Amino acid sequence: MDELILYIKKFGNLTIEEEIFIQRLFKKLEITSGQYFIESGKPCTKIAFVEKGVFRSLYYNKVGDDFTRYFIYEGRFIGDFQNFQIRAPSNDYIEAITDASIWYIDYRDFEILKEQISIWPLLINKLYAFVTESKLKTANIMMNLEAKDRYLLFLNHYPGLANRVPLHMLSSYLGITPSSLSRIRRNI
Repeated sequence: MDELILYIKKFGNLTIEEEIFIQRLFKKLEITSGQYFIESGKPCTKIAFVEKGVFRSLYYNKVGDDFTRYFIYEGRFIGDFQNFQIRAPSNDYIEAITDASIWYIDYRDFEILKEQISIWPLLINKLYAFVTESKLKTANIMMNLEAKDRYLLFLNHYPGLANRVPLHMLSSYLGITPSSLSRIRRNI
């Protein structure tokens, strides 16, 4: 829980009372590898902070192949923020790819925070802008890189994550085949 409070405080100041109030509304949840935190087409009713573990955001094509959009790991928020705020169905799945511990908040309690903590909407807007900018920046850079350079960017952007993510998920994220990724890894 301390990591959650420290992360939120990166985006604005909180009083001790506000910190305690936030701690009362976030709930701890253990998720096993392979379990979805959010499912496409279902209402997005919660967001969470990852205390331990790795997740991926993914979608499935019409024939059932999955494609990884991005990874989320310790010290980051997971959820479909946009659809959470408007209470709409999620567009993607968020899957635990390791066993994980998270601190989550549902929409009702999130609204209570908005009412009780005056800077909460500003904090969330800053957080959402930070997350969105980071994802877009990385995606735009990766579009123009060769496969080896995409992998090197991944290693830089997600330090220590390459050994925690299955090869097929990482190759899906990079837009290359697992065999190409294996070859790149051998040559680095």
